[in-house]
Amino acid sequence: MHATTILMVRKGGRVVIGGDGQVSLGQTIVKGNARKVRRLAKGAVIGGFAGATADAFTLFERLEAKLEQYPGQLTRACVELTKDWRTDRYLRRLEAMMLVADKEVSLLLSGAGDVLEPETGVMAIGSGGNFALAAARALEDSEHDAETIVRKAMKIAADICVYTNGSLVLESLDGASAT
Repeated sequence: MHATTILMVRKGGRVVIGGDGQVSLGQTIVKGNARKVRRLAKGAVIGGFAGATADAFTLFERLEAKLEQYPGQLTRACVELTKDWRTDRYLRRLEAMMLVADKEVSLLLSGAGDVLEPETGVMAIGSGGNFALAAARALEDSEHDAETIVRKAMKIAADICVYTNGSLVLESLDGASAT
């Protein structure tokens, strides 16, 4: 899980996913402005990935197909994706994790078969994920909105984690269920 930080915050009727732009190959920074956060399902779902880029794109494509098969059912689409991810000989080798959200639900997906919903409105993945998670949890009871929390927490993660930079990409959905 080196080379990225993805943070999701759900607060005040909004869900925001932010990701840094750093791509590392070993100890070398290869790119500083990669886009690891995307919109799916015609903008109804947002997601971010940590891990191998080609693997993550494959998973995003598969998730998009599951969302077309199960429109408006993010949880079901994610469960079906992780079943395939866990059992398919090709997909089983993919090394990535994903955070996805729609207006109702936030989920973490992994190749181990995990489809996890956070207890609070905050979740993070990647090498700087624990730094961003701790910062966001410290800020979630403040007066700050979801986007401000993501921006502040990601800055803290970038200041601590060598695999995270300050080049931030954000996607958000308004009208989301508040946590």
